[in-house]
Amino acid sequence: MPLFAGLDRKELRSIEKVLHERTFTPGWTIAEEGKEGVCFFVIQEGEVAVSQAGQEVARLGPGDHFGEIALLGKGSRAASVRAVSDVRCYVIDGWDFRSLVKTNAGLTSALLEAMATRLVGN
Repeated sequence: MPLFAGLDRKELRSIEKVLHERTFTPGWTIAEEGKEGVCFFVIQEGEVAVSQAGQEVARLGPGDHFGEIALLGKGSRAASVRAVSDVRCYVIDGWDFRSLVKTNAGLTSALLEAMATRLVGN
């Protein structure tokens, strides 16, 4: 997965310990705009639609991730995410995600880079 590509073995092992798998069927709302964020998601298979204020703004697929903004900001979801197809995700619960970000510089750097890329649209 691109997000984890630059991490060392120790960092990868710490992430692997807290990952669990979830599946979603087409039409399932995985995250809802304005609601509390409780998990971070990395898409393994399938496609999701991301919408803000009812308007689709992006599609994400394998290797993409979502959910970090609400967890890092300890706030609400910035967008809704709905399964377009059958989706399989690796999920990290919020408390584990925050702990990983605090203790794994490589993951923190990768997340910041990904967020900056999204913000500038590249």
